[in-house]
Amino acid sequence: MANDNEEKERFTMDIRVFLAVITVAMAASFTLGVAMGPAQQDLYAASLLQQKELATGMAKDAASGVSSVQLDPPAAPTVDVDDDHEPAGQHLLVDIKGIEAAFLDSEERLSKAMVDAVQAAGLTMLSYHCHSLIPKGVSCVGVLLESHISFHTWPDEGVITLDLFTCGSNPLVPVVQTIKELFGIGENVQVQWSHELRGFRRGNKKDENFALLDHNSDLSQIVWSPFDCTVKEQVVSTLTKYQRVDVWDVVGVEESPSYEDAIKHNLQPGDPRWTTAELVTPDRMLFLDGVLQSDTDSFREYHEAMVQPAMFAHANPQHVAIVGGGEGASLREVLKHKTVQSATLIEIDEEFIDIVKTAIPAMSNCSDFEGRASVCFDDDVVTVVKEDAKQWFVDRYGANPTKEAPADKFDVVVMDAIEPEVARAISKNLYDDSSVLASIMKSLSDDGILAIQIGRAPAINDPRPDIGINAPREMLFKKLESLPEVEAMFVYEDAHAGFIEPRAFMVVCKNSSCRSRWYASSDVIDYEIYDRILRTKSNDRALVYFDGVTQLGYQVAPKAWETVYCRREPTPFECAYRHLPMDKKLFEYNIANEDEGDFKLSAKWSDDNEEIIETYVHANVDIPAGSFIMPSHLASSLVLSDETLKGLRGNLEYGGVTVIEDFVEYIDEFGHKSKAEGSGQNIVEIGASYLIRSVSGEASGEANIGRWIPAHPDGKRPKYSPVYERHRLSFDVFMVATKDIPKGAEIVRNAEMWEVA
Repeated sequence: MANDNEEKERFTMDIRVFLAVITVAMAASFTLGVAMGPAQQDLYAASLLQQKELATGMAKDAASGVSSVQLDPPAAPTVDVDDDHEPAGQHLLVDIKGIEAAFLDSEERLSKAMVDAVQAAGLTMLSYHCHSLIPKGVSCVGVLLESHISFHTWPDEGVITLDLFTCGSNPLVPVVQTIKELFGIGENVQVQWSHELRGFRRGNKKDENFALLDHNSDLSQIVWSPFDCTVKEQVVSTLTKYQRVDVWDVVGVEESPSYEDAIKHNLQPGDPRWTTAELVTPDRMLFLDGVLQSDTDSFREYHEAMVQPAMFAHANPQHVAIVGGGEGASLREVLKHKTVQSATLIEIDEEFIDIVKTAIPAMSNCSDFEGRASVCFDDDVVTVVKEDAKQWFVDRYGANPTKEAPADKFDVVVMDAIEPEVARAISKNLYDDSSVLASIMKSLSDDGILAIQIGRAPAINDPRPDIGINAPREMLFKKLESLPEVEAMFVYEDAHAGFIEPRAFMVVCKNSSCRSRWYASSDVIDYEIYDRILRTKSNDRALVYFDGVTQLGYQVAPKAWETVYCRREPTPFECAYRHLPMDKKLFEYNIANEDEGDFKLSAKWSDDNEEIIETYVHANVDIPAGSFIMPSHLASSLVLSDETLKGLRGNLEYGGVTVIEDFVEYIDEFGHKSKAEGSGQNIVEIGASYLIRSVSGEASGEANIGRWIPAHPDGKRPKYSPVYERHRLSFDVFMVATKDIPKGAEIVRNAEMWEVA
């Protein structure tokens, strides 16, 4: 009972007193601990000691398979504030296959390789954390002063995937080789990598790495960024006095052997290597300031497309100048012509010439051409001028020349410089300085030709040409059009020049007579190739790409040129005539049954009814103004060249050929010269339209039909107009009603309607 009474006994305590006691006890304990514990500097010293121990060896938790390493804190670096705080970085991704399994499962060896890679790259490791996985594999991540590095391994598959991200402007691509050496432990190692630019860069940064750290550069988009390459090897990466030069060997994963590869390796039908990249010869690419210039796979097509149309637009090119072109490929094309007596190459960057001679010797290899030096630069007719081409031309051909010009003017000048839209190019003033362009045109002979490569071809959705990326090219066009020495300009493009987009070129003529050679038939061009181009020691064709049919493709510029040109402000006059208007009717003569056609023919005969004195065409129906008159008959008009007419007239000297005499007389009466000045073409109507009566002088007011496109308001057609060039034949033949023509009225035209521009 006593125990029961004790259990029931209770003591009462105020909760506030209890809390106060506990609080006082905790405060006393904390104070005592602080007073008797180690000094703060002792704690800091212990921390540093621990960091040093961890820096020389990993403190590994065997149970967890995790290791963390904290390295000595670096001294405060001296940094470029703008550079380090720019919200941008570089991301290097590297995948390696074929690595030995033991290496990929060794946390110690892998972490050492990671630390060594960071040090070799000039980066600063702050700490790293690794984890050995079950059953195999290792994952690691390292924190850098500049950002981070991480990787993961698959030992059984022999694979590691690694990524390195840094801020700052030092390019990461050179680190790829270090990573290959440190992590590529094994035989038949395969490496794929990609370098991406992240964040947001300030567009006004122009340091020596600007060309490399540019999202939009060709070097980034074609070489550094793509992952699907079996070969990406740097051959050259250097800064000359004037520009950055990069040369790379590249093989894409999905490429297959070329014709030359198949011969080299004796590939036979059924060999599985036909569909892989295993035997593909790397394409060696040349970049200047990050801009692709050419490559070994396509440099022949590219430079033939740039040089040969201009060379064949001249009847006898003897003296040629090349602006830029230090790789030698344009010079190589010029030296294929027997007619060339002097070739002057003006290149400001002497180092560049030497670099490409060594890295890509094929571009200046003339050893196969009969009578030429093995290296194109060494040929007897070649003079290499290592000067600024802009100043060279102004000093000799400018408004106030200060130096003596060569004895002979140039028949052809080839501007093989970086295209107008590349703002950083050392050649920029070649395109936007009127005095330089005028000097180049004055350096040409009276029938001289200027060839220019003008960058990527336009697309139909491009904006007005004087805004956006193509504005520098439009400025070039405008300046050329303003020069009195320029009479004709032709644009063309080629999709086989080795670039992602079709490449564009321009031929500028000092005399409009070049138009006849520009529009020469394919057989004429092929004959000139046979007659003019050097033979080769190998008996291969010196021209591997350009021929008469290729030139036919250049003669009509694609629709995009016309579309963008017609976005000029104000809209050019001729742009209103790009298409046959769908709201206008076509009125035809029905040869089989006049009564069912739109026209009826009649004639005035001589008194003896043996000779037609005059013919008449009357309307069978009402014909509204603007309607097309006999378009199918006019479209069948005969086109004869001046040379053909000259030959026909020459035959008349011998007499006795009545048919030819009658034909020439017919041409004189019913033919007219093309309105495309200098084309050397004559249009001869052979359909029913030639029966329409012509009037002149005071009677010209009777005319009720005329040319589809009227005379240009300026009295002369523009020097550059894709519209006039693309539609020159339509503009030379089609006629329309100039007023409403009632049924029964005679159709009458002005005899002089083809005499004006």
